[in-house]
Amino acid sequence: MNNGFVIKGNICQTKSPKELDLHEGAFAVCVDGLSRGVFGTLPEEYACLPLYDYGDALIFPGMVDLHVHAPQYAFRGTSMDLELMDWLNRYTFPEEEKYEDLEYAERAYGMFVDALKRGATARSCIFATRHRYATELLMQQMEDSGLVSYVGKVNMDREASSTLTEDSADISAYTTFGWINAVKDKFKNTKPILTPRFIPCCTDKLMEELREIQMTYGIPVQSHLSESRGEIDFVKILRPDNPFYGDSYNEYDLFGKNDDTNTDVKTVMAHCVWSTDEEIELMRKNGVFVAHCPASNINLTSGIAPIRKYLELGLNIGFGSDVAGGHSESMFRAITDAIWVSKMYFRMVDEAYKPLVFSEAFYLATKGGGAFFGKAGSFEEGYEFDAVIMDDGVIPHPQSLTLAERMERAVYLGLDEKNITAKFVAGRKVI
Repeated sequence: MNNGFVIKGNICQTKSPKELDLHEGAFAVCVDGLSRGVFGTLPEEYACLPLYDYGDALIFPGMVDLHVHAPQYAFRGTSMDLELMDWLNRYTFPEEEKYEDLEYAERAYGMFVDALKRGATARSCIFATRHRYATELLMQQMEDSGLVSYVGKVNMDREASSTLTEDSADISAYTTFGWINAVKDKFKNTKPILTPRFIPCCTDKLMEELREIQMTYGIPVQSHLSESRGEIDFVKILRPDNPFYGDSYNEYDLFGKNDDTNTDVKTVMAHCVWSTDEEIELMRKNGVFVAHCPASNINLTSGIAPIRKYLELGLNIGFGSDVAGGHSESMFRAITDAIWVSKMYFRMVDEAYKPLVFSEAFYLATKGGGAFFGKAGSFEEGYEFDAVIMDDGVIPHPQSLTLAERMERAVYLGLDEKNITAKFVAGRKVI
């Protein structure tokens, strides 16, 4: 058994949202990139494998970011006092225009990829821009980082500047075909994802073209949904015959299912703050993933997504940093923000929906979002082996703490930004 290793430390995970699964001084075994489980005593059959002994360090599964904009990383933390549509037009779109320049793209994307690699995120769904070659450059950088990702060349042919929109739906589709053909078999850990920016930026013709592309290649889909009331009102004007926003994607079989072929279309939709009951039911029925982006929703005054409701209804849910609507790429921050906004929803919107507890939020940041990638976000047997090792000794405490207390404290105090000792992704040591 040569293609494996063992790590030892305090292993912290959540197999289900209901409770923490904690193991002090335990062993996590990886063989051929997959977890063989967690053991209090190392089984004899694994005794020959190399051992990384991290002593009293904390070991978490790698975090999963289901929604992040790589070109926006450069201006994160800027103009957080604006609402969504103003923020897009005044800052986001002008920044994304710069990625026509490959020298600029290489420098800016390099900063983004380096930040992801140094943090707790192991897997992510990433928006690039509409520029094909800059997107390929980003994919190469992500592959070189050792992280796992879906990366999307953005499609948009209206409602932005002439330098950012594509000249026509046909040109957008043609460029997207070329991009997918160039990258679909090029990388091991970095895959393409179909990315209509959102309905306001995509004509009916473009959506028809994207449907054909999805059917041809069978690749996943990512976009935005019901983020703000102003956006929803605009979609109603653009698409008056659709009863709700999500139906504008579903009409083109880009919402979890292709009804004509009876096939699944793996889909993640960011935000879902103002989804109607009809929209929620269609997401549940079609298996659409919700990327909850709490920091962005507050920063851009979009609202608070009813995550407890989604959990109770059995929707697929993970978290998104949504940089730069969210001002940090830290998924630890996403965990704490999600708990915070769920408390606000409970107190100020509807007391029928209790706030998230820590185990639930941690689950959504790991195994919940990890389901979009298959079996990820856990050390259970058969899961892809992603691990983040941290020394919480850099945040001292005058008393001894339980492992559960250390785990929660590490997340709330941002240990991912202070002291990551090592990091493994898909069974490979990247830090």
